[in-house]
Amino acid sequence: MLIGVPKEIKNHEYRVGVTPSFVRSLVEAGHKVMVETKAGESIGFRDDLYAAAGATIVSSREEIYKAEMIIKVKEPQLEEFPLLKEGQILFCYLHLAPDPIQTKHLLEQKVVGIAYETVTDPQGRLPLLTPMSEIAGRLSIQMGATALQMNHGGQGILLGGVPSVAPANVIVIGGGVSGTEAARMALGLGADVTVLDKNLQRLRDLDFLFGGRVKTLYSTTANLEEALKDADLVVGAVLVPGKLAPRLITREMVKKMKRGSVIVDISIDQGGCSETSRPTTHADPIYVVDGVIHYCVTNMPGAAARTATLALTNATERYALEIANKGWRKALAENKHLQEGLNVCLGKVTNSHVAHDLGYAYTPFNEIA
Repeated sequence: MLIGVPKEIKNHEYRVGVTPSFVRSLVEAGHKVMVETKAGESIGFRDDLYAAAGATIVSSREEIYKAEMIIKVKEPQLEEFPLLKEGQILFCYLHLAPDPIQTKHLLEQKVVGIAYETVTDPQGRLPLLTPMSEIAGRLSIQMGATALQMNHGGQGILLGGVPSVAPANVIVIGGGVSGTEAARMALGLGADVTVLDKNLQRLRDLDFLFGGRVKTLYSTTANLEEALKDADLVVGAVLVPGKLAPRLITREMVKKMKRGSVIVDISIDQGGCSETSRPTTHADPIYVVDGVIHYCVTNMPGAAARTATLALTNATERYALEIANKGWRKALAENKHLQEGLNVCLGKVTNSHVAHDLGYAYTPFNEIA
């Protein structure tokens, strides 16, 4: 199979879909790989390293998109849509539920869109989303702590406090992978941390994991509203795989928060968990609503691009090889967990959550294959 690896063009996105080591694995399996020049240069993966691994370095993005399968990190941008072609495999993060424009283009181009974020494993986990959730969770505390500084418009609160001064109050909404990592980082910096979740067993697990040092709270509207009033930093880490994130934080709740407090919405990739959330970029990451600072960057792990690329490709390589070795129809037919990643296919929406949220008819995989 001919595989293309384009340079990411989303704002301040320095990750790359394939490393030189990944290229070597694909080439050794008998595939041809084209890598767009300078695709990984900013994080130390130079063209000569890709060439040494067996890739062909291509200067034209149009040439890259002639490949049978495109492996990248983020969803295609507007200028990439015309380059897509019918039957082409697109293996990357898509996050379609909050993105009707992208969905429309992918359907019109009749691509085979396999989204990292909805591939599952036998335990029901999300193995290709987990590495980025881990990084986003940890980064959320770094970004939130920075936003709390006076020079960024915050209250001037040090997350961990100092002797004789109380630490910041950090509220984490959602006890999944990103929420757990956010709690871990905040606790490590000395903050007072509370995690809200609707899964009682998950709250018990977190209580055990952190030895009771993290407070846990059952997530209800009343509990969330009360917690937000005293919050200095709020991390939104709510996820329903493939579906729009529930808007748990209302505008009225935001109005009651302290001026100069911060919301970091990790859920923004799926639309955000606050009514006041809107997508931002690394170039212009924050804005203020009712005196509350919002950080809603849709590609947070891009800030730690080398770590993120290595973590991501460690997880995606085996699936990419499976698709390339068998072809998408056979690979998905034989692996129901990889099949869960199929969001759009040949003009049809094949993810029930995306279909529901965007008003499309849902077509199961077996009706296409």
